[in-house]
Amino acid sequence: MLIVVKRDGTREPYSRSKLERGVWLACTKRPISQDKINRTLNQLEEKWAANKKEVTSATIGQDVMKALKRLDQVAYIRFASIHREFKDVDEFKQELGKLFK
Repeated sequence: MLIVVKRDGTREPYSRSKLERGVWLACTKRPISQDKINRTLNQLEEKWAANKKEVTSATIGQDVMKALKRLDQVAYIRFASIHREFKDVDEFKQELGKLFK
């Protein structure tokens, strides 16, 4: 069983359904199939489980963002805006600028 270490140091069991909901929100109205999302999450879960019994929420977020960036840039930006907690439009523009480099 994989444990997620949250930003505040608390621990909770990994929930695929919770992560999948977040990914689906980012992928709303995007041309990404359920199969692609399932394969992506399966690969990430294998990676996290192979390394250790615990994984940080920051690692999960970073890995999901990298995977979404390869699948769909709009979904990536949507997910990143939640995960990175952009404080203002300038932070959002900086992230967009990285996509165009």
